[in-house]
Amino acid sequence: MTPRTDRLRLASYNLHKCRGMTGPRAPERNLKVIADLKPDVIALQEVDLRLGNRPEALPRAAIEQTTGLIPADFLPTGETSLGWHGQTILMRPELAAQATIRRLPLPGIEPRGALALRLPGVTIIALHLGLVRSSRRAQLRRIVAQAGRFGHDRLILTGDFNEWHDNRGLEALAPMHVLAPGPSWPAPFPRLRYDRIAVSRGIEVLDSGVWDSEIARQASDHLPIWADLALEPWSAAPEPGISGRVSDNPAE
Repeated sequence: MTPRTDRLRLASYNLHKCRGMTGPRAPERNLKVIADLKPDVIALQEVDLRLGNRPEALPRAAIEQTTGLIPADFLPTGETSLGWHGQTILMRPELAAQATIRRLPLPGIEPRGALALRLPGVTIIALHLGLVRSSRRAQLRRIVAQAGRFGHDRLILTGDFNEWHDNRGLEALAPMHVLAPGPSWPAPFPRLRYDRIAVSRGIEVLDSGVWDSEIARQASDHLPIWADLALEPWSAAPEPGISGRVSDNPAE
């Protein structure tokens, strides 16, 4: 039987290389946070160390045993890396059996890239945008252009947008619904909404939030965000494209 993908708990989490606010690395804390979230799919940022061959900061061998999830299958940055440009996607094994994934190089001052995960009926693009707003704008334009070539799937973008403003820098996403569930950075006293989820036509946001637990405040400088999503039947969705009807977010 093909697993259903019409309901998904989607999450995004910047791990800060598993160093918490000050270090040393303690990836078991990050894995506990992910397990507590119980996501179907989670986009992770900063899963690798920054220097040298970019070795994994989150140990691949411990992921499935601790969280029940497995990493998406793609070519990482280096032989000992878990991610590409520090990013990976974890998902339930039955979803991974249906998934295909593409790496999307992005423009900008810094080396950046996104990951496009294709599941039946939906494409999820995981991203970690640049530190300069002009780069972020160019990166979002590139992502939207690339997504338009993937077919008629519904589209979700999620990750660390590195954008603190609510109505600047995100122009390329109009008319998608951009959801910032709440302040997620810095974790001990969150003030800024860097972490976001954007959904296109045919997707209903059932609920959403910031995962603000005691261990989450210790495990990274970001708190994870999450959203429970429902994919509307094709008969209820508008014509193909990224625009169209999405429900209001009941958490706002």
